[in-house]
Amino acid sequence: MTTTDLVGLRIKTVRRQRGLSQAQLAHPELSDSYVSLIESGKRTPTPAVLELLAQKLDCSLSYLINGVTAEQMEDIELALGYARLALENGEVSEARTRFTELLANNNLTGLTGLRQDTEFGLALATQASGDLDGAIAILLRLREEELPPDRRVEIAIHLCRAYRESERLTEAVEVGEQVLSTARPAWNDLLVELGGSLLAAYMERGDLLRARQFAAELLNAADALGTPRSLVAANWMASNTAASTGHAEESVSFAERAMAVQLEHGQPRSVALMRVALIQRRFKAWPNEAVAARDALRHAFVEHEQTSTSTIDRARVLVELALAEAMTGELDEAAEHAKTGKNMLPQSGSALGAEADLLLGRIYGAVGRTGEARRHVASVHGWLAPLPDSRRSAATWYATAETMEKLGDSDGAVDAYQRALACAGL
Repeated sequence: MTTTDLVGLRIKTVRRQRGLSQAQLAHPELSDSYVSLIESGKRTPTPAVLELLAQKLDCSLSYLINGVTAEQMEDIELALGYARLALENGEVSEARTRFTELLANNNLTGLTGLRQDTEFGLALATQASGDLDGAIAILLRLREEELPPDRRVEIAIHLCRAYRESERLTEAVEVGEQVLSTARPAWNDLLVELGGSLLAAYMERGDLLRARQFAAELLNAADALGTPRSLVAANWMASNTAASTGHAEESVSFAERAMAVQLEHGQPRSVALMRVALIQRRFKAWPNEAVAARDALRHAFVEHEQTSTSTIDRARVLVELALAEAMTGELDEAAEHAKTGKNMLPQSGSALGAEADLLLGRIYGAVGRTGEARRHVASVHGWLAPLPDSRRSAATWYATAETMEKLGDSDGAVDAYQRALACAGL
């Protein structure tokens, strides 16, 4: 049934419950024939007529339009607000539960916009909990529906990110390019943000020339818009591109521009994520400042725990902190943080998990615990094997091969070198 049919059916049902004829409902403002046409779904009543009928029927306008009472609508909106708040506060499991429970509410069925908002929230909570396949499934299902333009772009942004985090780079690129090809050159904040996600996918699959060109395009678009959101997204992705192409100090400069805007206008979660990434940029540019990086990352982890960053985001902070601690000679602390970060990740298919085990292998190798070191380095295979080939995987395989050589595992090193070459397409 169409929306008009449903509205007409509700009017007819309530009229009969009230013991009114069509003529009695219509008089004196409307004709009984017009009411008949509305009830049969042959006429769509104007908002003014709907409000009049709601008054005459002594029911809520919300019920005639959506099939729920004003009280039920208020309950749904309140529940959705609580779920969103839980997600914003970093209570990812709680948010996922609340969104799921709300979707089970039969009153939500006819409320298309609110139901889509709830499914989108569930997708974000699912993604934040590390269940990328689950998030992708929800986003793909939503994408098939009739959606407002901005929501369609938001779905593309998070779908592109989820594909990229799953190392499904071809699909990430396809999602971003498909939407941008029909929208440019009419840039707005959401499209620049989508462009940033697409740019990240270009870099991870090794298309660095395209990434540099596209980064310049995004910067020009953001400068023309002049909005905080677009400036943050474009400068941050320009920083990522510079870092990937070996321009470490240029990367820091772009990142600091993005952070300056983010601090003034951004949400706590966005600030927390960017702060850690900026620390990483500075650490890479000036590795002799490991103590400053360690101290900053310790504070950053506390900030992450107090915001809505995902489990994977917090694991990333711990692994980065472990690296800084290892470089300052605090090997016990480094090992503990690397283990904790690794244990927060899925059991396979994670480049970050591979990096954590590789770091643990180097730490234990440095203190002469060769057996443990070899076990951790051997675990890299389990993390990377399910992933498609990428630059990140190639770099991790190469580093693994070097570490295996130092640990005396020549056969393992040869295999790792071969895998690194395969990931690089050689």
